[in-house]
Amino acid sequence: MKNEKDSLDKLFSRLENQWDVQELNSDHQVDFMQKLNKKEPKKKYWFMTAIAASIVLMLGISIFYKNEKPQQFKFASKETKRTDSIFNILIDNELVKLKEKSSPENEQIINDALKQMKTFDADYQKIINELQKNGENKQIIYAMISNLQTRISFLQTVLKRIEDNEKLKNTSNEKTL
Repeated sequence: MKNEKDSLDKLFSRLENQWDVQELNSDHQVDFMQKLNKKEPKKKYWFMTAIAASIVLMLGISIFYKNEKPQQFKFASKETKRTDSIFNILIDNELVKLKEKSSPENEQIINDALKQMKTFDADYQKIINELQKNGENKQIIYAMISNLQTRISFLQTVLKRIEDNEKLKNTSNEKTL
């Protein structure tokens, strides 16, 4: 035990000149207490978090609902752009109605309708490519409007068929009771 104490004494004697032995000023305790008692307002990270969440939400919406129509029609006239946007709004409304009618009984009809809509979309893309390549002329504009009208009438026909099936089902159920 004595050897350990001697070795510690030697260690401390070697480090004796290296110790920080500066005296604290007399107001040190007062300064310390003031800093301790001083209440700094808590940083409100919720504000920054809300801003960051808003930015992420906006980016997410812009990525998932990217509207490519204005880019496709940079070269088209205002009337063509307006016609396209009006028809596409109508088509989107009909698609929403179609998806609202989704049920196990209507699943096959809706899936077939969506496949047919993809075909119409592919045809429409060909028309747009032709419009880009050759510019606007009556035949291309007529083909574009015809495609858009066909899509709307097709969706309306599908919706009518679904409603007829629902009426038939309800009527047959009433007769069996």
